[in-house]
Amino acid sequence: MKLNDAIWGAALMVLAGLLFMHVQAFPAIPGQKIGPSAMPGALAIGLGICGAMLFLRGLRERAQVREAGGAGGGWIELPDWFASPPQIVGFGVLVVINLLYLFGVDRLGFIATGTIYLGALMWALRVPLIRAVPIAIVMTLLIHYAFYKLLKVPLPWGLLQSIAW
Repeated sequence: MKLNDAIWGAALMVLAGLLFMHVQAFPAIPGQKIGPSAMPGALAIGLGICGAMLFLRGLRERAQVREAGGAGGGWIELPDWFASPPQIVGFGVLVVINLLYLFGVDRLGFIATGTIYLGALMWALRVPLIRAVPIAIVMTLLIHYAFYKLLKVPLPWGLLQSIAW
C-alpha cells in the first residue's frame, strides 16, 4: 500500500508539533542559556519543515497526475497482491498474531504465545502441520532459552508460572 506523500507530510507535521509542544515543558537549567529542550526542539522544527515539504510535494504530484489525465493520483494506492486471497489471509494472520502477542503475552506467557505465533505464521505460509507444530515448539523453546537464560531477559511465564525454571 502506498500512501500519498501529502498524507505522510501531514503526519510528520502533526508529530513535529506535538514534539515541539512536549519539549517546551522541559525544565531550564540554571545558569545556562541552552536547556534540555534545545536539541529536541530543533529536531521538531526540522521534522516539521521536512513534513511541510513532503506535504507540498504530494499535493503537487497528485495535481500533475490529475492534469495529465493519468490513472492513479489517489491518496492511497493498493498493491497488486491486494487482489490475491491467499496474500490477504497471510497479511491478516500477521496482523492478528502480532496483536495477540502484544495483548496476550503477559496472560498466556511467552512459550504459549510464541508457539501459537510461529505456528500461525507457518500455517499462513502453507507449511504442513506435521512440520509446523514441532518446529514452532522447538524454536519457541530455543528462543526462550536464549533470551531467558543466556541474555537474562525476564520473559513472562503466564499459564506456565507453576513450572517456571
